[in-house]
Amino acid sequence: SFRVSGKATFGAVVDGRALDLKKSLNDKYVDLLAALQAGALDELEEAASRGGLSYDLDEIEFLPVIPNPPKILCIGINYETHRSETGKDPSVKPWVFARFANSQVGHGQPLIAPLESERFDYEGEIAVIIGKRGRRISQEASWEHIAGYAPYNDGSVRDWQRHTPQWVPGK
Repeated sequence: SFRVSGKATFGAVVDGRALDLKKSLNDKYVDLLAALQAGALDELEEAASRGGLSYDLDEIEFLPVIPNPPKILCIGINYETHRSETGKDPSVKPWVFARFANSQVGHGQPLIAPLESERFDYEGEIAVIIGKRGRRISQEASWEHIAGYAPYNDGSVRDWQRHTPQWVPGK
């Protein structure tokens, strides 16, 4: 997703340019979330292959991939190095916590460190974009629900995370 001339749209980076898929599809979908909810992944791919209105990357402002997600679930302590640096017991399962849509920023946008914190930290993560709803999905069928992946910077206010057993205040 990106903004150009003050208007939000969505698209794909093709040959180093931002292709406006919303325009390519004649504004059929209000945003990328609506397109994914309509099951339009193949339609988006086909529109991207046809080309159309595009912009230099320096003309746009990247937004979060899905600016208005209904849910953002994150997994913490999900690899051994991080588990050992936190001192958590090896038998502890990964932690699930929530983020809020307004805490996200797009590619190249600044993360604002709170003045009240002395330990603002970045965490390079990968976001898995779920494009198809489901429940009680088998491991074999799980790939059918993934629309894509994106780099994700999960900024954390480390000193706030230590105030409570819940991580959300530090996110």
